[in-house]
Amino acid sequence: MVSRATRTDEEAGWHVNEFNEYLVAHDRSIHTVRAYLSDVRALATWSRGREHATPQTLTKRDFRDYLAYLSAGGLNRTSSKRKVASLRHFFEWLLEIGTIDTDPTLEISAPKSASNLPELVVREQLDELLDAEWGDDPWAVRDRAICEVLYGAGLRVSELCSLDIDDVEWPRGLLRVLGKGRKERIVPLHDVGMRALQKWRDLARPVLVTAETPAGTLFVNRRGRRATPRDVQRMLDQRVSRGHVHPHALRHTYATHLLEGGADLRVVQELLGHESLTTTQIYTHVSKSRLQNVHHDTHPRS
Repeated sequence: MVSRATRTDEEAGWHVNEFNEYLVAHDRSIHTVRAYLSDVRALATWSRGREHATPQTLTKRDFRDYLAYLSAGGLNRTSSKRKVASLRHFFEWLLEIGTIDTDPTLEISAPKSASNLPELVVREQLDELLDAEWGDDPWAVRDRAICEVLYGAGLRVSELCSLDIDDVEWPRGLLRVLGKGRKERIVPLHDVGMRALQKWRDLARPVLVTAETPAGTLFVNRRGRRATPRDVQRMLDQRVSRGHVHPHALRHTYATHLLEGGADLRVVQELLGHESLTTTQIYTHVSKSRLQNVHHDTHPRS
């Protein structure tokens, strides 16, 4: 749970404590709360330098100037877009509770994110992660199970690390996943992935758990504690001989392969746990891009 914000006379004018309590009450993740509060405090600091002691006096012109200030400071478009989203949420809340009469963020467009397509894992790298012979030592069994779940179920690495043994419906081959916004979804895992998970559960995990292992944790690290995203990244770096594979790239590849195989876009949206279909639609562009590359490389008239 997020601790209460430290109250100061300056923050009191910006209702930072109250906003913190509102976010916690609405079950926002600890990372989201920290980011939102940090963004509000940064705006408050900048605003006080322009003699705006409270948000009531902030105008659209001021907010545009703030975005220009962020851009001039070298903030990239993705980070700037996130800050605009959190500050919009903040001012919507202020308007809702009657602290302000007008929202200075209305009708102000957030910076467009760069249109880079998601990074995919190439076939040679997938073969190394899913089919190469690693032996049967406990860590190899764990690593293979992790790779099968990341690619076979399309999980975020944070979702994989938070899995408990009881989150797996073993007879049915289903994973109960707690995603962003603490929203739960059910994701199927193919037979090969389930066999890898069962081998980890039955043969390797009992050897590697320690007194430090939280009860029920599915994947552990070399200290016997719950595996972290950094542990997973380190494992991928060790297992892939050519290039670099980020855990999220396996999720991107999962989604792209589903769509290329004919899966419905809304089904993929549900499997990935995307709140908006627009987020999932980027994978249709990835598929088209791959088709164009194949056409260019193989058609005799290209």
